Amino acid sequence: MPNAFDPITIGPLTLPNRVAMAPLARRRAYGDGLSATPLMAEYYRQRATAGLIVAEAAQPSRVGQGYTDTPGLHDTAQAASWRQVTDAVHDAGGRIYAQLMHAGRNSHPELLGGGLHPLAPSACAAEGVVRVHGGEPAVRKPYPIPQALTLQGIADTIADFADAAANAIDAGFDGVELHGAYGYLIQQFLSGNANRRTDRYGGSVAGRVRFPLDLVDAVAARIGAERLALRISPGCTAFGLEEPDLHELYPTLVDGLPRGLAYLHVFEFPGHRDLTVKLREHWAGVFMLNPHETHHDWPAGPRQLRLVDDGLADILSFGTLFISNPDLVHRLRLGAPLAAADETTFYRGDHRGYTDYPCFEEVLS
Repeated sequence: MPNAFDPITIGPLTLPNRVAMAPLARRRAYGDGLSATPLMAEYYRQRATAGLIVAEAAQPSRVGQGYTDTPGLHDTAQAASWRQVTDAVHDAGGRIYAQLMHAGRNSHPELLGGGLHPLAPSACAAEGVVRVHGGEPAVRKPYPIPQALTLQGIADTIADFADAAANAIDAGFDGVELHGAYGYLIQQFLSGNANRRTDRYGGSVAGRVRFPLDLVDAVAARIGAERLALRISPGCTAFGLEEPDLHELYPTLVDGLPRGLAYLHVFEFPGHRDLTVKLREHWAGVFMLNPHETHHDWPAGPRQLRLVDDGLADILSFGTLFISNPDLVHRLRLGAPLAAADETTFYRGDHRGYTDYPCFEEVLS
């Protein structure tokens, strides 16, 4: 069996190792119009020894934004700004995918601006509060009741994702990962309580998996399935989601995906190792895992390297430890000490830090 430091092929890429950097929301898109910056380019360049970097989530449309200072990939200026990031990673010998995330109902009109209102499968508000601007003091407001997407709205949203994926490729990314995890729009369609639709995009398991499958098909048609991946988090209850039938739901979703995708990325929630094993059996392609068999496995670290040896995963993704250890692959290979990921490692480079506003991905990756 291979180990975590052996090469592997995903689509047209050969990765030098099987240690991937998981996407981590950094909220540093201080450039004009939520564009990428030189700070972001340096951050990713420092981590280019990862087998693959999956960049922080970028919204595929204005209405897809869910946090302050998160980058976009929905206009030409934003796409052009990412070129400095992809060039820096490639010049350092690395490989990098973009991640596209639509927040869906997890947003607010004051954050979106321009008269926009959050969109979702159904008019059901998320649990919790959202920061609505990047200044101080922080202002947080409850999530509002979103507008339910019409069938035309669903088609438009899928088109937005496809356009943003094409922008990512034009910006030099090696591929695109769709964010179907953590309670955002894709998982809202999968959910049993956030999706209360009675049309073909709701109701039964077959209906609730239709949006992600249609989305994957559309983006694959645009950029090629071999440069496309999907991330999922079965059993995630973020923002009040419920998935009572997840042992039927996720195998159905996985069975419907194109076999030619670059990889399937599973963020494992504690207590669901049996489902992880089942999805591994259902997926014949490259299986990337962000492992957390129990609550004590946070963050994922050296003890999980055996999962490649055991055959549960082809690639392991690590999040938190990549923040505090840019040279994580080298340290893991040598068995060297790792810098602890304390609260100071989460700061974004200014006075608005992690302790003031936790980013879900940073805590859970």
